[in-house]
Amino acid sequence: MAQILPYILLVAVMILGFWFILHTFYKNEERKRQWDLKRESQKAVSPIRLRAYERLALLLERTKPEHMLMELRKNEPEALNTWTVGQVQQYLLQTIRMEFDHNQSQQVYVSNEVWDAVISARDQMASFVIAIMAQIPQDANAQTYATALLTAYMSNGTTPTDKAIEMLKNEAKTLM
Repeated sequence: MAQILPYILLVAVMILGFWFILHTFYKNEERKRQWDLKRESQKAVSPIRLRAYERLALLLERTKPEHMLMELRKNEPEALNTWTVGQVQQYLLQTIRMEFDHNQSQQVYVSNEVWDAVISARDQMASFVIAIMAQIPQDANAQTYATALLTAYMSNGTTPTDKAIEMLKNEAKTLM
């Protein structure tokens, strides 16, 4: 029996070694398969994420005062001559809300920081539209309001909208 013991130990060591080699092989194969799945998934998701960044950039551009007022003139050529300041303000706030609501699902594809910047830009733009109305005379017309809005916006320097667009660009670059 004492003569068989070294052979039994040798066989046990060989079995353990074989098991360790197989275990390591299967573990590596599983990692490789997971990595391949992730790579394939990223190939499918990356174009969708890029479109989300594009849509959010478009949302932010469309809610800038110059764009909203240009759209107002295009859709209602006489609006700044015939509408009240309140009507123009309501149009601007409604445009901001509609653009945001239309693109809200894009938050799934961007980081929380970028989405927070988009929300902040939306909220600050709405507050800005309201604040300018308080700064003009009560009897001012819509054209005066539009001019005051554009002048104040252009003199603000870097706006929350510009910051959000910059964050979008930087994050989108990481996908390319």
